[in-house]
Amino acid sequence: MSAMPVPELIRIVSRDSPMALAQVERVRAELAAARPGVRTEVVPVKTTGDKWLGELSQVEGKGAFTKEVDAALLAGAADVAVHCVKDVPADRPLPAGTVFAAFLKRDDVRDALVHPEGLTLDELPPGTRIGTSSVRRVAQLAATHPHLRCVPFRGNANRRLEKLAAGEADALMLAVSGLERIGRADVISEVLSVDAMMPPIGAGILALQCREGDDGLIDAVSALGHPDTHREATAERMFLHVLQGHCNSPIAGCARVDRGGELSLRACVFTPDGKTRLNAHEWAGRLDPATLGTSVAVSLLRQGARDLIDGIPH
Repeated sequence: MSAMPVPELIRIVSRDSPMALAQVERVRAELAAARPGVRTEVVPVKTTGDKWLGELSQVEGKGAFTKEVDAALLAGAADVAVHCVKDVPADRPLPAGTVFAAFLKRDDVRDALVHPEGLTLDELPPGTRIGTSSVRRVAQLAATHPHLRCVPFRGNANRRLEKLAAGEADALMLAVSGLERIGRADVISEVLSVDAMMPPIGAGILALQCREGDDGLIDAVSALGHPDTHREATAERMFLHVLQGHCNSPIAGCARVDRGGELSLRACVFTPDGKTRLNAHEWAGRLDPATLGTSVAVSLLRQGARDLIDGIPH
């Protein structure tokens, strides 16, 4: 069989937020380096999640940031979609007719505290208002820092920083990788360890999604794939798939390939008030990544994760 021809122009679809467009620029730069001679252009779309600033669960939160992007890909209006893996629902398959062609090298998975006076999380006085709408962050803060108050905050990172400056909260919690992408790492007062704040599944991973059967294109963009990130993403997504969480269930976890090439997965399920926390941590050993993800999910299910997740209104 002869190799499929590489397209001369690759149209990349993405959310139109500043962060999403910064992510696309990373993809374009990596493609230019890996496939000189291939031109790229950007097809920005507005998503439900970006237009709606209320509670995500009210707009069928799952896929709120991906549906319109998927539609553009399936309609042939674009060739490649760029997604944050943490925004792509894992309890259901990818939209029929699409595949992940590459997982880019993972960025920082950690959360950052943004405090105007540069205080760390442990230095914040009682009653400090922390702006975040993430059930994962709220549950963990309720457990470790019950004297702090979480206030709902939506909008892209730039918008949240504006709201912080306007006094709508005293501090913010945002992803380190997101602040780095928009060039605002300068506002970080503390980077929280994964022990202090477990990241969301798929944190810091960009995935490239293509139409099935676009072999020349898939071949072209697969050059951007990072093998360790692929293993981590596979374990984490299978974990979430088996667990069948919903967008109000505080689930956190992180797979990691260590320097010796060993893959492990740590994961937690919380009650929204942070009072109950189920933990699991396993090494893959000879298991493939998907089996590791399944095993960790089963370990949490054995501890009662199903009742805990289903008991949360959604």
